[in-house]
Parts: sequence; C-alpha cells; structure tokens
Amino acid sequence: MSPDRTPLGREIAAMIAQEGPMSLERFMTLALLHAEHGYYKAKVPIGAQGDFITAPEIHQMFGELIGLWAAEVWHALGAPEPVRLIELGPGRGTLLADLLRAARIVPEFRRALDVHLVEASDMLAQEQRRTLAETDVPITWHHDIESLPSGPAIVIANEFFDALPVRHFMRGKDGWHERLVGLDDAGHFCFGLAPGAEPALTGDAQEGQILEIGIVAQRFMHRLAEHIAAESGALLVIDYGHVKTQAGETLQALRGHRYADPLQAPGEADLTTHVDFAALTKAAKVAGADVHGPLTQGVFLARLGIVQRAEALKRKADDAQAAAIDQALARLALPGPLTGAQASMADLFKVLVVTTPGLPAPPGFDNDAARVAS
Repeated sequence: MSPDRTPLGREIAAMIAQEGPMSLERFMTLALLHAEHGYYKAKVPIGAQGDFITAPEIHQMFGELIGLWAAEVWHALGAPEPVRLIELGPGRGTLLADLLRAARIVPEFRRALDVHLVEASDMLAQEQRRTLAETDVPITWHHDIESLPSGPAIVIANEFFDALPVRHFMRGKDGWHERLVGLDDAGHFCFGLAPGAEPALTGDAQEGQILEIGIVAQRFMHRLAEHIAAESGALLVIDYGHVKTQAGETLQALRGHRYADPLQAPGEADLTTHVDFAALTKAAKVAGADVHGPLTQGVFLARLGIVQRAEALKRKADDAQAAAIDQALARLALPGPLTGAQASMADLFKVLVVTTPGLPAPPGFDNDAARVAS
C-alpha cells in the first residue's frame, strides 16, 4: 500500500482492486465530490489559505462589472419580473456580493432578482451564507442544476466548467483506447489503457496522442442552453481554456497554490482541465441557443470599462491602495506572463455568452473583429 495514501485514496484503491481500473472521469468525480472525503466536500479551497484564487477574490471590480453587465442583459430581455439570477459554483460568495452591491445603481433590476446558487459543497455554501448574510435579496441554494426553477434567467458560471471531470483517450496502433486509472506494483495510482479500442472515435493521429473530452461539461451546457432557449435568458461563461478543440491533455492539480501530481493524494488537491470552448459552443447551438464569443477576458473587461473603474477607485485611494488596484487591473485584464503566482488572466481566460435566439449581442460582444482566433 502506498505510504502517502489519503483516506479517499485508500477507498479508491479498494474500488480498483475489486472492480478493476476506472475512468479518469470517475476518479475526478470521486476526488472532488466524494460525500465524505471529496475535495469540495471537506475544505474551503479558495483564497490565500486555500489552494487557488479566482478573479472575484483579486478585486471587487470584477464582480461589479459582471453586475452591471447582468443589468444590461436584463433590460435586453424585456426587464422580466422576477428574473432568476443563477450562479454556478459561487465560491465564497464574493462575486455575488460585489454584483449585488453594483446593482444598487439599477434599483429596478435589483428588486426583480430571485437569486439561486448551485453549490455541491456544504462547506462553501456555509461560507456563502456568511458572505451574503446582510443582503436583502432572496437566495436559494441547490446542489445541482436539475432543481433550478423555470422562468427567465441570467446564469453566471465563473470558473465552473474547468472543475467538471473529463475522459482521456490515447491513440494506439488499432485506434483510440480510453485512459484509465489503475494501481502499479507499489500500490500507487497510475495511468493505463483499456484493452479495446473505442469504435466511435475515428480520425488520424500519431500513436500516443491524447484526446481530452469533457462529456460532463457538454451535458451541462446542453441542459442550461435548453433552459435559456425555451425560457429566455443568458449564460455568461468565464474560464480558462482553448477556443478550438485540440489534441493533448490539460489535467492539472493545485495544492497550496502549487502544481501537484493529479493522481497523488485524491481529495487533497483541486483537479481541473482547460475548457474546450468549441465543444461548449456546439452543445449550446444544438440545444437551440445563440452563442456570442468567445472573447478573451481582457477584451471583455476592457469593453465593460474596467480601466475607467480602476481610475475612479484610485481617485479615493491612498498610495498602497492605488498600487493594489493597478496590480489587480494588470492581473485581470492586461496581457502578461502566464506563469507564476501573479500570472495574467487576460488572455488565458475566455468569455462566452449563450442567449435566447434573436437577442441582441450582449455588452462586450458587439464587435466580432475581437473574437479570439486560437
């Protein structure tokens, strides 16, 4: 038995010993959402004391601009009352708190809001309740999207799709074989291949090439886009990923703000992959919705006025606060290095909006020339 096996690792190892190797999708699902030892069930991962940081935690400007964006979309939808404001994976509730504060300048929009948060982690839901304790807007929590109510909706998904499990396939001599998680002779988790080739996967590729498919993400997108197409609304997706479907794996683990082995210490590290925006676009269109973008996060935030917002905040700030605002602006919206603790999110992160058919281009998407090419 591996000496560094976590309680969840021991449980997964027992499953593999009894049932044989499992798909990466199942391994990731257990590692993240196991009822007792899953990563999102057992800890609060966001922030300086966690394993990673998200855009809303970097500065209030991010959530404020999303709030004003949502208000504009609400007007474009015909100002329905009520409108469901749905956030998927709300983190610590920071984005929503900033959104609702900014929405005070559009009081009719704020009064129309019926907020629904989809959160699988009870610990994060407790954090959200603390963050949002003073809000006067009704909030309902859900463990999954199936219990969401009908009606016009504005859905926010910031760093949600990257946390959904994926499957891996590797090209062999006789076709594509699913990549499975098994145990080596020392009891450590390791990758192997299913013996039979997948008949549904075709196409030329070099032997050893890996294909990463987010079937769960595509199903989520199809379900959400169906709701939007039928009920009226918009879905805002902000995540890191690639615009074109491409070969190669992007699975990564973060623990204590450092990269780790994705197969080590399941339940103790965050597991994510880069989002395939082309696959999400296809799933949304098949469901009958319109798709806008993707744009880079830098272009999107610049069009929403983040530079002007930063300047307004700096006018009331001391030197240290102004420097922090400049640093946040650079990380959120200005192109820069993609490595290190302060890596720029401007180009790596993309923004996609799914809307009711026929709705005008939402704020930030009125110039197709700025679409991302790669």
